[in-house]
Amino acid sequence: MKAARSTAALSLLLLLAGCLLAGCAAPADAKHPAAPAPSVSAAASAATGGRTPADPTDAAWAQLMTPMNEQAVVLLSLAGERAADPRVRGWAARLRAAQNAELARLRPLLALMGLPDTNVHEGHDMPGMVTERDLERARAVGGRAFDRLVTALIRDHLRQSAQVSRSETQSGTRPDAKRLATALVSARKTELAELDLLPGPPGDAG
Repeated sequence: MKAARSTAALSLLLLLAGCLLAGCAAPADAKHPAAPAPSVSAAASAATGGRTPADPTDAAWAQLMTPMNEQAVVLLSLAGERAADPRVRGWAARLRAAQNAELARLRPLLALMGLPDTNVHEGHDMPGMVTERDLERARAVGGRAFDRLVTALIRDHLRQSAQVSRSETQSGTRPDAKRLATALVSARKTELAELDLLPGPPGDAG
């Protein structure tokens, strides 16, 4: 499992470094046509209510970050109710609010790029993504084991989302996407520091 996640992480970083890998860019369809030539981009934006076509790197980042946060919110909601340690419950509630605030900026960004607000990675074991299996594991344990599992999974989420967002700041082309990625990288530094202050072994998911 760790090898699969490492391989996926490497592929994702290559993508966010600007490589146009086959099958990784958002597919064009009748609703979301391929980007027009620069000479007609302004007219295309006006005709679509201000939307501008998505650069593959920006699109890949936004379409990954959105479900990553959505899945993390589900787990954090569970932690806010079930964590054994009140400090973990408080941390989960604060981080859940921050993740939802990011989603409130990511979803309009997807719309501006003409991309659907759907999880294009559903069913994939993406690095840092809280999976349905992870949620099942969390629901099956309690007490300190639950706290350890949640903090380990969220630590992975924070680290990976910081990593891919850092790549977006370096290789993305949209100023609005790069601004959001920059804010997210800064937030992750603070969030990881707060996570380090929680009780228990940080990396133990037993």
